[in-house]
Amino acid sequence: MNEIKLFFESVLEIEAQAILKIKSINTPIIEKIVDKILKSKGRIIVTGIGKSAIIAQKFVATLNSTGTSAIFLHAADAIHGDLGVILPDDIVFCLSKSGNTPEIKVLVPLIKHAGNCLVAIVGDSSSYLAQHADYIIYTPVEREACPLNLAPTASTTVQLVVCDAIAMTLLKLRGFTAEDFARYHPGGTLGRKLYMRVVDIIEKRDYPQVMPEENIKNVIIEISSKRLGATAVIENNKVVGIITDGDLRRMLEKHDNFLNLKAKDIMTKEPKTIFADEHAVNAFYIMEKHKITQLIVLNEKNEYSGMIHLHDILRAGIV
Repeated sequence: MNEIKLFFESVLEIEAQAILKIKSINTPIIEKIVDKILKSKGRIIVTGIGKSAIIAQKFVATLNSTGTSAIFLHAADAIHGDLGVILPDDIVFCLSKSGNTPEIKVLVPLIKHAGNCLVAIVGDSSSYLAQHADYIIYTPVEREACPLNLAPTASTTVQLVVCDAIAMTLLKLRGFTAEDFARYHPGGTLGRKLYMRVVDIIEKRDYPQVMPEENIKNVIIEISSKRLGATAVIENNKVVGIITDGDLRRMLEKHDNFLNLKAKDIMTKEPKTIFADEHAVNAFYIMEKHKITQLIVLNEKNEYSGMIHLHDILRAGIV
């Protein structure tokens, strides 16, 4: 088992050192490339072959999700009919460890002949790709993490980290916000957290409410019939309190004769509230913090608009 631990840690160390090695090499050229992209009217086309193509696909996905339009173009497909996807103003990124694969050697002259800017992310600075690129991001590795020094490991990790750094730099300089991110990620838990608001998940229904002078019998009927485990207490269109199942239980513990009590006698004053246009995930955070399962929902006039229950949030898949 100790041998496994040592080998596992050695793989991490090799890849970590490979990342650190390229940091100081590429900073000046990255500044020029990022500036070129920001001034460009075109898209980013990312190409590669083998494992580098897989990293290229991840790069494209990250760019598209963070505000930079990008397209993946497999190098083999490019030279067999798909080259037409590249438009005149597009900037082409080509990822390759060796920079000398046959597909790359066929593709590079075609890109240059079309007049597109070519950025090479390459592990060999003397390679065919490096010699013909407009910008070179040099990603050398002393050895792969593979004990045979064959399987792309450290080399693809370095490619991935460089691509992530470029994408995040563009995100930062474009002023990309969480709201922008939500527009590109409407699906899944992440998208729902960033996109869905309270008003999107509360149902259109008659929400429970009573007046402060309402007798306890009617309060119980209101809570039971509306099936939310609570009712708002309303006076002059304003929320003055809330009565929950817990408040009813505490009432029974304190009072032997409770039939003469009013809503105002057992309600919790100044209940926790949330506005309808707030992010729904914030309702969950409030409930979690205060260990409650319902929140009063208010409209822009600070008036009672409904009630959101923990189950509403769970059903929406926000958490």
